[in-house]
Amino acid sequence: MDFIFKAMSLLNITIVLLLWERTIVVAKHGQWSSEKKLNIQNNEDLVTDLPHQPKVDFQHYAGYVTVNEKNGRALFYWFYEAWTLPDEKPLVLWLNGGPGCSSVGYGATQEIGPFIVGTDGNSLQLNPYSWNIEANMLFLESPVGVGFSYSNTTSDYENLGDDFTANDTYAFLHNWFMKFPSYRTRTFYIAGESYAGKYVPELAGLIYEKNNDDPSLFINLKGILLGNPETSDAEDWKGLVDYAWSHAVVSDETHKTIRESCDFNSNNTWSNENCSQAVDEVLRQYKEIDIYSLYTSVCNTNSAYSENKQVVFKKTASKMMPRIIGGYDPCLDDYAKGYYNKPEVQKALHVSSGLQLKNWSICNMNIFNGWSQSKDSVLPIYKKLIDAKLRIWVYSGDTDGRVPVLSTRYSLSSLGLSITRAWRPWYNQKQVGGWIQEYEGLTFATFRGAGHAVPIFKPSESLAFFTSFLIGESPPSQR
Repeated sequence: MDFIFKAMSLLNITIVLLLWERTIVVAKHGQWSSEKKLNIQNNEDLVTDLPHQPKVDFQHYAGYVTVNEKNGRALFYWFYEAWTLPDEKPLVLWLNGGPGCSSVGYGATQEIGPFIVGTDGNSLQLNPYSWNIEANMLFLESPVGVGFSYSNTTSDYENLGDDFTANDTYAFLHNWFMKFPSYRTRTFYIAGESYAGKYVPELAGLIYEKNNDDPSLFINLKGILLGNPETSDAEDWKGLVDYAWSHAVVSDETHKTIRESCDFNSNNTWSNENCSQAVDEVLRQYKEIDIYSLYTSVCNTNSAYSENKQVVFKKTASKMMPRIIGGYDPCLDDYAKGYYNKPEVQKALHVSSGLQLKNWSICNMNIFNGWSQSKDSVLPIYKKLIDAKLRIWVYSGDTDGRVPVLSTRYSLSSLGLSITRAWRPWYNQKQVGGWIQEYEGLTFATFRGAGHAVPIFKPSESLAFFTSFLIGESPPSQR
């Protein structure tokens, strides 16, 4: 018996050594790692049976992170490990705006995620230009009320605004790191588009402040990437009307009236009847086409998308507030809604049992209409982040009429930054992708022929540009 016991002990030791050797070998080849094994064993959010998912070699996780125990606030996330070498690549948080629109429905499903919902609302197609080729991608539905995210306290929905969103997203990150501790010290970037043009700088500013206040809460933030971003209300509106005129959407007379009667820096702008009527005329003309993509077709189906895809702006006691509802489709929004409301999909993503379904929508108009607090401008935060030496890249699709390239150029011009590399074309696959200019502390680029949600229109160029951003090198300036 003693001999048998000793033999079994030696056998167990041999097996352990062989397993350990295999772990080291495959980790060197980027196929597997002890970190990944730990996640499989300990993370209940691993997605294993997503309906109609193409076969992939990377892992992805979805589920809830509680951000306020007392009120029962929880945010839904979907995290895709990098296609290869996830242990070595940075972590990127992607945010869409609205306010009230889903980063899963837009960013992950239509733009830069690995799975794109098919036209039947059932199938998933592999996106060959997914950004998780270059980074670990984290998509967040924020604030509560967006997508699957929720609160058990009704009053939370009455207090939603910029600061509320930034604070909850900050809490989310720290609690998410508890689920994925190996990412806590990872190089980290924040990216987003549209109204996330305010979310992203506000969150980055909060992280920067907290890093300085308490080193134990340190997040290794290195930079931000912003696409067609709302930045400063006055410049955004001035750019919108100038762009509409310069692209022959409105008449000379309408534009002249706006130039003479509208002072978008004034709190009394909206009370000026001539200004109000002229701006209404701009928005009326834009209803005939897709404001998010001037030169493409609109979705003509009788759908929720068609109803939500309107030129929306908000009247307040002080001034007009630009808002973004959705992005380019046509009709992709409907397919996403069909897919994410399927019982088997919600069960796979850990948001419901598959019996009692959650009602998922790509944009929540109640959040949009009830948004209680918005900063007029995030340019002061830009200045703080520039002083902190964070990498800041801003890009604009040049066929977007809602947050057009002119709005962003007006906003960045007001910063008064010194030019370090002059305006020039940048290239992808020997074609002009757009134009680029580098400032002291900031890079600005355009995407030629792209609408509001740039990666939909220019997927290859977007991935190449994203890669350049991550390594901190300008995209090619020669063919």
